[in-house]
Amino acid sequence: MSNFSQIPVSGQQKDETAESVEDLGSQLARTDPLTIRPRQSSRILCAVIGVLLLCCAVLVWWLGVRTVTGQEYDDLVWTHFHSAVPAWLAPAMSLFTSTYAVPVVVGVLAIIALVVAVVRKRWWLIGQMVVVVALCAVLPGVLKSTLPRPVLINSLASQSNSAPSGHTMIACAAGVVLLCSVPRVWRAAAAILAAALSFLVALSVVDGQWHRPTDTIMALLIALGVAFIMLAFTRKSGMDAAGTRASSASVQIVSSVMITAGVVALIYGAYVAWQIQPGLQFSAQWARSGAHISFMVVQLGLTSFTFGLLLAMRHLTASPLSKIGLVGAPPAPPKTAA
Repeated sequence: MSNFSQIPVSGQQKDETAESVEDLGSQLARTDPLTIRPRQSSRILCAVIGVLLLCCAVLVWWLGVRTVTGQEYDDLVWTHFHSAVPAWLAPAMSLFTSTYAVPVVVGVLAIIALVVAVVRKRWWLIGQMVVVVALCAVLPGVLKSTLPRPVLINSLASQSNSAPSGHTMIACAAGVVLLCSVPRVWRAAAAILAAALSFLVALSVVDGQWHRPTDTIMALLIALGVAFIMLAFTRKSGMDAAGTRASSASVQIVSSVMITAGVVALIYGAYVAWQIQPGLQFSAQWARSGAHISFMVVQLGLTSFTFGLLLAMRHLTASPLSKIGLVGAPPAPPKTAA
């Protein structure tokens, strides 16, 4: 019985076989719809998440601005937050209270994201990034001048509308474009960096008494809502190339941890805020400490949850897996012993 595996094959025949397999792979890849755009289910999910986050931003604004309890909560946190900041966190927050710190950091991250996208030839993604950054830069000014702020309580803070926080929105936008521009191996690290930056900027603008808690939470929801809607329009040049796509253990682990930790923190922060509600009207000492804790925990939880979810959805839209989509260059033949 003959053994076909031992039939000698010339180098020319090997090259011709490799070229034919590569040509076949290229033809199959061109016919795969997942090389043109992500799965429809992923795009719909991104759009739904984006709309839900924008609706949550409206709800947060209504509760924080249009209700007495919301204004009392904001005022209590705004008035005494500086004294409640942990000593180990104060240096990082003081960095971002500088007038030019946030624009400089955001500018550096945006330039890095743009350079990476250009090197990777992600032209459609560059257009998406420009839209996200432009909206996050323009919307705060438009909404501040449009949204009303009724005077429901006596407060030391300015009675003019300050929602949403522009610094928080552009910080979130910088994190979004960095996460969406980097290749697979850097996505998890970019998500952690983006969440940390957004969290620190949000706390710093409240610490500097530039904004109220409602302003920063609303800003985060708007910026990430816009980001998810942007992902729904992902196209070929914004995706990983066919043949380089793969699942990512780091993305799966980091996104799962961020989402889970975010949900737990949100539940705990909401519970603390609910518990201190009776003391808000009198600015009770126990209510004051609870308000500070609940704000920091809710801000951290929301930042972790939204960026963890963005990390997962970015990978789903950038690297949709299919048998055809994974076709690449054929593996090199094994070397035979002399």
